[in-house]
Amino acid sequence: MSSHPFLQVNVFSTDPLLGNPLAVVLNAGALSDVRMAAFARWTNLSETTFVSAPTDPRADYRVRIFTTVGELPFAGHPTLGSCHAWLASGGVPRGAEIVQECGIGLVRIRRTANGFAFEAPPLRREGPLEPALRERVVAGLGVAPGEVLDAQWVDNGPPWLAVRLRSRAAVLAVRPDYAALEGLMIGVFAACDGDAGVDAQFESRAFIAGDAAPEDPVTGSLNAGIARWLLREGAAPDRYVVSQGTVLGRAGRVQVERVGETLWIGGACVTCIEGSVTL
Repeated sequence: MSSHPFLQVNVFSTDPLLGNPLAVVLNAGALSDVRMAAFARWTNLSETTFVSAPTDPRADYRVRIFTTVGELPFAGHPTLGSCHAWLASGGVPRGAEIVQECGIGLVRIRRTANGFAFEAPPLRREGPLEPALRERVVAGLGVAPGEVLDAQWVDNGPPWLAVRLRSRAAVLAVRPDYAALEGLMIGVFAACDGDAGVDAQFESRAFIAGDAAPEDPVTGSLNAGIARWLLREGAAPDRYVVSQGTVLGRAGRVQVERVGETLWIGGACVTCIEGSVTL
């Protein structure tokens, strides 16, 4: 058993109770894979991260990202939250940007007026879903086929697939059959089209069938993948905001910005709990 600095961080909202919580264990290099996985199951959050010294000399720190069911090579809100926690605990980056080492390699992170933003990784898989898979996904979401505009792979580490619906109302009305979607990570989204009172251009939701928390409150990796899709097709401006978490009583806001060839995904981070954990 060993003691480690610990923070629980809220990501993608300035209100500590309206974003996506993340558990961060620091100085975690000596922990075993089994111990990390067990603690991630115990926190019962969408992700728990373990920060240690980097193995790549170009990185400032290394992070490993666990859900309640396994490890991910990359995820968005854990990237921003881990960066926030590392800096808050005295981490000093080598340069103006922070460089994170994780399963997909090195990820650049920069400070912004609203918090932090990570450089979106390239898609590992993209393009339309196979017809049988699309049919399964649409049926499992309980969505009328006429509500679906398109469905594509947006795999950037987590194997996301995304379904674009006709309206924000249709996104908010989705009630998934998780048993029918077992083993899939699915995002749904739509343009807000000037919906009254919505300070965002798109609404999204993220479903992880089989996870202890099957709907993720606010999801950086999914929205990064969707942004690559939309920007590739000219279906979104270079800068826009995504609302996520509405159905769960959250108010997540994901900032998307394309600068030249680089896509940045950002949001606010707030420390909610700080102390130590014995593992």
